[in-house]
Amino acid sequence: MLTKRIIPCLDIKDGRTVKGVNFVNLRDAGDPVELARQYAQENADELVFLDISATEQKRKTLADLVYRVAEAIDIPFTVGGGISSVEDVAVLLNNGADKVSINSAAVKQPELINALAQAYGSQCIVVAIDAKQIAGKWKVHLVGGKEPTDLDLFDWAREVEQRGAGEILFTSMDHDGTKNGFANAALAELSAAVNIPIIASGGAGTMDHFTAAFTQGKADAALAASVFHFGEIGLNELKQNLKKEQLAVRL
Repeated sequence: MLTKRIIPCLDIKDGRTVKGVNFVNLRDAGDPVELARQYAQENADELVFLDISATEQKRKTLADLVYRVAEAIDIPFTVGGGISSVEDVAVLLNNGADKVSINSAAVKQPELINALAQAYGSQCIVVAIDAKQIAGKWKVHLVGGKEPTDLDLFDWAREVEQRGAGEILFTSMDHDGTKNGFANAALAELSAAVNIPIIASGGAGTMDHFTAAFTQGKADAALAASVFHFGEIGLNELKQNLKKEQLAVRL
């Protein structure tokens, strides 16, 4: 059985960690370097760093901050935000990222997925998909959730796998920051649609929500932010609880 991964997420805006609800009403959650160091010490399996305003502001990810976070941790590190070329990825990998996450750029130029997978290997490429339900259908949104598209979540997931993505990070915009649980039905459908790992994001509020994401949602990893940033759930405590639920985790 593959180990289920727990991944804290640092959403970065203006050099600080922030967290909102349904992608809006952001509040400060602390210094990203200090938080990263803390999560590595607390047994996080990986860390995700998303420069959430880079695409909207049409600028590149903060490479210097990526470097400082990478220096502080010894766990796999995924970086996203503002990536639109093979050269952008080279900069981030050279500054300590292990993997990169692309979202809006992947939709706008799907061949970028092929190019990145060819240049760096599929294991390095995460495609992030932000989606919300509109008239009962899961529709992909871009630019930090601000730009709706007609793309169907499941069709797009199949395409990104075919193009060489190694993982999918699926965030339910309807669940984001609500602490009411992950979008487990959509997660299970996604897991059935593709053969690459699915990272669940959006909705973590209790330890039982993580258990449900893995059992009902069939997710391979679960990502969360505010419950970790504000000390509502401890990483070690969460993993012990998952182990009690007969789930394979790295302690």
